[in-house]
Amino acid sequence: MSVAQYDFLVIGSGPAGQKAAISAAKLGRRVAVVERGGMLGGVSVHTGTIPSKTFREAVLYLSGFTQRAFYGRGYHLRDHITMHDLVSRVQTIVERETDIVREQFLRNHITQMDGSARFVDPHTLEISGAEGSTIVNADTILIACGSRPAHDSAIPFDGTRVVDTDGIPGLAELPRDLIIVGAGVIGLEYTAIFAALDIPVTLIDQRPRILEFADHEIIEALCYHLRELGVTFRLGEKVVSVEIESERNRVAARLESGKTVHGQALLYAVGRQANSDLLNLPAAGIEADPRGRLKVNEFFQTSAPHIYAAGDVIGFPALAATSMEQGRLASCHMCGVSFRHTPELFPFGIYTIPEISMVGRTEEQLTAEKIPYEIGIARYEELAKAQMLGDRTGMLKLLFDSRDLKLLGVHGIGQRAAEIIHIGQAVLAFGGTIEYFRDTVFNYPTLAEAYRVAALNGLNKL
Repeated sequence: MSVAQYDFLVIGSGPAGQKAAISAAKLGRRVAVVERGGMLGGVSVHTGTIPSKTFREAVLYLSGFTQRAFYGRGYHLRDHITMHDLVSRVQTIVERETDIVREQFLRNHITQMDGSARFVDPHTLEISGAEGSTIVNADTILIACGSRPAHDSAIPFDGTRVVDTDGIPGLAELPRDLIIVGAGVIGLEYTAIFAALDIPVTLIDQRPRILEFADHEIIEALCYHLRELGVTFRLGEKVVSVEIESERNRVAARLESGKTVHGQALLYAVGRQANSDLLNLPAAGIEADPRGRLKVNEFFQTSAPHIYAAGDVIGFPALAATSMEQGRLASCHMCGVSFRHTPELFPFGIYTIPEISMVGRTEEQLTAEKIPYEIGIARYEELAKAQMLGDRTGMLKLLFDSRDLKLLGVHGIGQRAAEIIHIGQAVLAFGGTIEYFRDTVFNYPTLAEAYRVAALNGLNKL
């Protein structure tokens, strides 16, 4: 059997794999990308980021949610919304995104290999696909194999009433009420999406606080708005068993505290399992933790220096945007190109309803570091653009050093928070002060104007 030889082999075509492959190809390397059949673009395109965000946009549009500030809480663009209405829109976007990835690989002369990869030795892999097996050898390798929803043996997944996040399209209909187990990023996003459809949601998590890495005030505001949408929080509660009550067409989740929660369906969203367990890692001389995650250094190298890893497989933050950058940086190091790695400036966008976004440090971090800070706040109800969008509940919060006015953190909640956060990100990157926002003219009316309002609010406190 002939052996194909490449400079750089990428396992996985999700955000990390895409950007790493394209970066290396532009630097003159011979690159191949391995992906399972029908999954070009990876989990991000097919079951993760793109489907969930498209699902969210479809819900916001069809439900008329953003127009209710004008027409009342009972306003709906369409009276009856079906799973087909939502899933068909998702399928359209998935197909378009897949085509974009394919065209990018073709344009950059990247070899696409359909199949599942397994290490034979540290430099050699066997690619098994529908047309048989192929042996490939590579000087350097990037593991960007993504992840899948973690399962618990106590949860009787049936694909129709008890599902994981990949199984949402399998729901025959929108449930009358829903149990969601897991209040991480994904669980919260789907909680908000279903609640916006006027579906009562019970959200269960064994942690007493959600999204501990985020600003506490922003999370308090998010929880308030979700409760306004009909979400019931069961925090500090652990699910010990789930039973499908077929005769009642119901699902019962029994909690460690003795409570029982009922719903027509249950969505299990507790963590992710990296797909590295499918790669025969021992043959490469590297090990993963129980969740399949790989430990890497600051250059994204594993314990085998020629094998890199990026994206979900290396754990937190496991967001599409951060994975893209990790893949690009891993590729730069592999090619001997210098780079600047600034994870402290990575933005977070969490697409709940309302969405939240953040970059930089939180109040809790600044307090722990004993940095004296002040806060500037702009509320959406003060902004003409927000009024036009029907959002009177949003907020932008600036944290800055009270001594030299240097910007330290930006936190937002409300419509387009994940878009306008990048203005603050830029100022953080060049070490600017909030005086920049005071002295800058923003287009009017825009949500970006919130930066000037917040800066003036903060300066007035000094």
